[in-house]
Amino acid sequence: MSDSVFRYCDDLGPRAIHHLYEPALGLRAIVVVDNVAAGASIGGVRMSPDVSLDECFRLARAMTFKNAAAGLPHGGGKSVIFADPAMDPADKERLIRAFAQSIRTLTDYIPGPDMGTNEQAMAWVRDEIGRAVGLPKTIGGIPLDEIGATGWGLLSCADVACNKLGMSLAGARVAVQGFGAVGKHAARFLAGRGAVLVAAADSSATVYDGDGLYVDSLIAHKEQGGHMADFPAGEKLPRDALIGVDCDILIPAARPDVVRADNEAEVRARLIVPGANIGITAEAEDLLHRRGVMCMPDFIANAGGVICAAVEYRGGTQGDAFRLIDENIRGNTAEVIERANEARIAPREAAVAMAGDRVRSAMSYGRFD
Repeated sequence: MSDSVFRYCDDLGPRAIHHLYEPALGLRAIVVVDNVAAGASIGGVRMSPDVSLDECFRLARAMTFKNAAAGLPHGGGKSVIFADPAMDPADKERLIRAFAQSIRTLTDYIPGPDMGTNEQAMAWVRDEIGRAVGLPKTIGGIPLDEIGATGWGLLSCADVACNKLGMSLAGARVAVQGFGAVGKHAARFLAGRGAVLVAAADSSATVYDGDGLYVDSLIAHKEQGGHMADFPAGEKLPRDALIGVDCDILIPAARPDVVRADNEAEVRARLIVPGANIGITAEAEDLLHRRGVMCMPDFIANAGGVICAAVEYRGGTQGDAFRLIDENIRGNTAEVIERANEARIAPREAAVAMAGDRVRSAMSYGRFD
């Protein structure tokens, strides 16, 4: 392991970092197995041309904390594939299958869907190596993206956090950055509780309407291949303008580090509920906390997907998953806020301490070898 890799090491992990390279197949990938004290690690397979080791490790550690906070019998891991997810479907299948073959012997890592991959990709992985989560319903899976498992958890988190802030979820103005599998379902569930979607962004633009956007119409537009830039209603703004939209709840649900020290001052929301992992830098979270913006930690707010995956892995039902997501995320959100308030610290600091205690407790039983 090179000196540059050692900077990621601490008492929790990582257990292993694997670099995968098959030039004949065009495969270049990284797998980080961070911690397996509570059981085999679960973590998504992210596909993008500009992923990195740093991103992979940060995501794996987020999964360690997420699974520990959720009380799941799993550790944290993550993998990234350096490729364009919009490639020809046949080429993508070959690449995913090659990746699966490369991780066949990494039995302490269970892959799931993430940005750039989906249930179909996980079906290819399972076909090759016999293990994956987030599978299509037709082969026994609970399709977490299709049912909106992560978005359901965001609703639970937002509901508890709003209550702690003395803010009603009904009538709360919501802005969603990234209107894919997570963002669209979060918008749908929140609208069902009376929240008002005032802005949504994809890679093309932000669409804004202070009086509210019709969520069902926006979802239908996106599912038919449309973009925010050509949505027939609302004011069109630059893609990154969503961060500064006047709203009560901001949901970053796309790429990492979209809220940073250089743009956090633009945030006008009272509450941030991240739908994406590592969507906000540590420095930005600290600055937001100092000026009174409640920023819920990503691994607390968006744990719905991995909770669903763990339920699927053990043969549970969609109903089981939704009940456990709601119960778990509500409890963890309340505990994190209470810890933060009592210690006068930021929610992330409180959540990391809580999850770290649970990981170390699992490690004390000698399952981390």
